[in-house]
Amino acid sequence: MNDNRLRTPLKNVRGLGAARSGTHHFTVQRITAVALVPLALWFVWFALSLIHLDYAGAHALVARPFNAVLLIAFVLSVFWHAQLGLQVVIEDYVHTPGLEIVSQLAVKFLCVLGALACVLAVVRIALGS
Repeated sequence: MNDNRLRTPLKNVRGLGAARSGTHHFTVQRITAVALVPLALWFVWFALSLIHLDYAGAHALVARPFNAVLLIAFVLSVFWHAQLGLQVVIEDYVHTPGLEIVSQLAVKFLCVLGALACVLAVVRIALGS
């Protein structure tokens, strides 16, 4: 018996499977990708503007509130997007259950640690300490 004939078209569109999470991971990954487009363009401009500055000039540029906020948003988006992408790669290509769990935990831990280190560095520069 085909169970799909008992499902409504709305249920099929929502993509809710047995796990009841459906397309959440896919959606979040796409949102971070869309957020990274303007942030990456800004970051390229920001990095290019740092080329000929000395330490004091670079420090002053990062310390500007607008730049500090965008830099933190960029860092958080990059690490979140990287974690989501690596999660999919591990789920698709690592087939040993123990190794998969360890790999997933390592990726999450390293992404959180990297994001926190970057945010701390930007905050310290922005607040002048």
